[in-house]
Amino acid sequence: MVWFTGLPSSGKTTLARELEQRLFAKGRQVFVLDGDNIRSGLNADLGFGPEDRSENIRRVSEVASLFSDAGFIVISAFISPYEDDWARARAAAADRFHLVYLEADVATCESRDPNGLWSKARRGEISDFTGVDSPYEVPLSPDLVMNTR
Repeated sequence: MVWFTGLPSSGKTTLARELEQRLFAKGRQVFVLDGDNIRSGLNADLGFGPEDRSENIRRVSEVASLFSDAGFIVISAFISPYEDDWARARAAAADRFHLVYLEADVATCESRDPNGLWSKARRGEISDFTGVDSPYEVPLSPDLVMNTR
């Protein structure tokens, strides 16, 4: 299980999809879990407050672990802003868990803003937005740091 974490628009899903394509082309069983495919179904009942975010990551961790048990390389691309979230995911996957921190500063992420979410958060249209009015805990010891600035 490869777990990408970082601020919104740091490149998590973009890199996850690219990695998925390259691994698939090499004949590997691989699957990407991200906000698009998880929040539209399995976690459609959750919001973005701290408790719901934690539940979102708990569910994703369990699903990722099941895929991993079945022999898939699982690439998870989630903001997952809290250290407790990564610990929960690591516990679900044990020694198969690899945390990758996508390092990009707020200005870079805001300049990308493919869905206009940073702008909406700055205008107060979105609350609990990581990097604006909700915190992000930078991992202290990820398995890999990728500077995506």
